[in-house]
Amino acid sequence: MKFLIFTLVVIFLTHFYEHSDAEIEGFTTDLISHDSPRSPFYNPSETKYQRLQKAFHRSILRGNHFSAMTASPNDIQSDVIPGRLEYLMNISLGTPPVPMLGIADTGSDLIWRQCLPCDNCYEQDEPLFDPESSETYKILSCDNEFCGDLGQKGYCGNDNACIYYYDYGTGDRFTMGYLSSDTLTIGSTEGDPASFPGVVFGCAHRTGGTYNEKHVGLIGLGGGALSLVKQLDSQVGGQFSYCLIPLSSDSTESSKINFGRNGVVSGSGTVSTPLIRGTPDTIYYLKLEGMSVGSTRVEFNGFSAREEGNNIVIDSGTTITFLPPDMYSEVESALAMAISGQPTSDPNGNFRLCYSGGSNLQVPTITVHFTGADVQLSPLNTFIQAQEDLFCFTMIPSWDFFIFGNLAQVNFLVGYDLNNNMVSFKPTDCTKQ
Repeated sequence: MKFLIFTLVVIFLTHFYEHSDAEIEGFTTDLISHDSPRSPFYNPSETKYQRLQKAFHRSILRGNHFSAMTASPNDIQSDVIPGRLEYLMNISLGTPPVPMLGIADTGSDLIWRQCLPCDNCYEQDEPLFDPESSETYKILSCDNEFCGDLGQKGYCGNDNACIYYYDYGTGDRFTMGYLSSDTLTIGSTEGDPASFPGVVFGCAHRTGGTYNEKHVGLIGLGGGALSLVKQLDSQVGGQFSYCLIPLSSDSTESSKINFGRNGVVSGSGTVSTPLIRGTPDTIYYLKLEGMSVGSTRVEFNGFSAREEGNNIVIDSGTTITFLPPDMYSEVESALAMAISGQPTSDPNGNFRLCYSGGSNLQVPTITVHFTGADVQLSPLNTFIQAQEDLFCFTMIPSWDFFIFGNLAQVNFLVGYDLNNNMVSFKPTDCTKQ
């Protein structure tokens, strides 16, 4: 009997350490596009052009909120609005694990989902998370360091419990509840799921606003202390990357997000640029020096306050790229000179430079010059089919905010090294990852 118990203990410990090593080695999971048939937001009655128009409008809304964040970084109403983003990710919370298809957001930090009891919550299709059913759930105290990381978004409630309150700046959307911890599990495309005990998240007991009933919660991947990547720093070393497939890809394919050693981007063709920390530290900034259309270079020309350092946000949740107006005008002029054909207008008024006859369209390479890294964009990154016979440039001018959007990142392995403050780009066929 003693021998049997000893053998079981050895087997358990062996499995535990093998599983821990697997976590440190890294893991990969799917990033599901908002408009994929695998997404709960998918509407089969919409055409691909209608989905593109909606993605464009989501980008405008998201950009407006990035502008609010940078204009008033200490304002509790300056968080990027959830539910209008582009990618979803499967995780589970609790013991036993309860699945959650959440919005993966590089522009937010806090992980949150609705919990029981929920006195004033929006209706959602999936069951609410029940903290009492989880063996590992805990409410954090007010003297916990993560409670301090909330800043103005946190306060002390009854029994010394830490309460968070996020207002998304629209006057109609907020989430409020206990800052809590529980075991978080992420499914892997390569083997067993990876589980992490004591991950901090917001257990929402009150929410307000016009959320979609298919919206379950948010998975923050930003640069702040409460984000998933920062919390898992000791396991994944501050490393994550993603590979975004083209919008026109087959519905059975999926983009991928990688953590830990799987998230390292290196090898032939890789270029790297400094990741610049700004205020708030949630947002990932890069230094854009200029862009070249073929051999014609256009220098960055934006607001002077942003020229010395962090002048453009890199974001997976924004579809299009936003450039300073003067810079955009020069890039557009250089493109119009390089492309044979007569520009035509976008009847929806979304895009500034469009052409018909896309099969014969000869588009020059556009090179984005970040500090220390020249990223060459193919026509797949820079032009999109907006209608049956209409192909439009995927960048537009902005007077308030500048964003390097996800269409420009398609078919690149984009890696974030938060410990060494670097972002890397490697040309990759993401459909084969």
